[in-house]
Amino acid sequence: MKNNNTPKRIAVLGSTGSIGTQTLDVVSQHPDRFAIDLLTANNQVELLAKQAVEFNVPDVVICNESKYQQLKDALAGTDVRVHAGMDAVCDLVGRSSVDIVVTAMVGFSGVRSTVAAVKAGKTIALANKETLVAAGSVVTALAQQSGSEIRPVDSEHSAIFQCLQGNIGQKVAKIHLTASGGPFRTWEKADIAAAKAAAALKHPNWSMGAKVTIDSATMMNKGLEVIEAKWLFGTDVDDINVLVHPQSIVHSMVEYEDGSVIAQLGHPDMREPIQYALSFPDRLCLNNRKPDFPQLARLEFFAPDMDRFPCLALAFDSIRRGGTVPTIMNAANEVAVKAYLEDRISFYDIPQIISDTISGMDIIQDPGLEDIYATNDEAYAYAKTLVKW
Repeated sequence: MKNNNTPKRIAVLGSTGSIGTQTLDVVSQHPDRFAIDLLTANNQVELLAKQAVEFNVPDVVICNESKYQQLKDALAGTDVRVHAGMDAVCDLVGRSSVDIVVTAMVGFSGVRSTVAAVKAGKTIALANKETLVAAGSVVTALAQQSGSEIRPVDSEHSAIFQCLQGNIGQKVAKIHLTASGGPFRTWEKADIAAAKAAAALKHPNWSMGAKVTIDSATMMNKGLEVIEAKWLFGTDVDDINVLVHPQSIVHSMVEYEDGSVIAQLGHPDMREPIQYALSFPDRLCLNNRKPDFPQLARLEFFAPDMDRFPCLALAFDSIRRGGTVPTIMNAANEVAVKAYLEDRISFYDIPQIISDTISGMDIIQDPGLEDIYATNDEAYAYAKTLVKW
């Protein structure tokens, strides 16, 4: 059994992506509190090998099995054990040496490994939205059975999590999720319709991966967060409100039944919520920019425009319909975003493809895990036919 002075050992799933690299930065600032037990990546062999050596990691997994030998060669002469494939990830996250699993894989590909960690009763630092969007009812039930604790890493959900501390048992009237509005917040609809991916990737506040940045531009990212919030906090979707907040200083707010609103503020820096998920309930020093309130000038809040950003409305509708509808929506969105990034479709083709995929598929109202996996595959294939892949 580990004592309180032993560093928590962390598995970072998706260590070469934006959340993964920032997680390692947090760990590097607190070597007395954290150590890395496992790193995984999909394709970036060179960076994964560099991380493994720098953090003295015992095991690494390259999910793209065709790159196994390349990674093996890169780590020749070290003590790092090299594995390949998703089966290896799922096996390794459950071992006794792992305390916390940071699920930083992007897309539905992160669901299976997150489920494996939940079944093993691990503490989850959840950055993979799709886990709760596509399989929220199943994953939350599994967590209750195994005793797995799910801590949010998304800045908005971390803010809500923080605002709830000290108020357990108090009636929450509403959750206010803030959104930057993305790069097209002030654009006319006709200009948005003609926008290419290069423009959509220019997020005004946050540094994120390509898929998440496009989701921010369509506001699907906020829709996914609405669904995630429902499962994380047991909140009715009608009690979740979205507010466009261009400054990205107020990360989200919780309104209580007496009218009091508690907000969490900070500069846009994902290392803050990552660190809190790892150190909870402790707050640790972090080498980051601190708020300078006189310099903020103003904090603005607006209602979202569902006409210019219909993906947000699609997400609300999907979780209200329930069953496998959010799974279908998520899969179709992944296909559509990839097609948009490759300049195969236009911006407003994204919500149309999502809507058409939902309309074209059968809905399972009380799905099990295998139903969700199958539905995802079927919806992905259906959406690909719509973009003529």
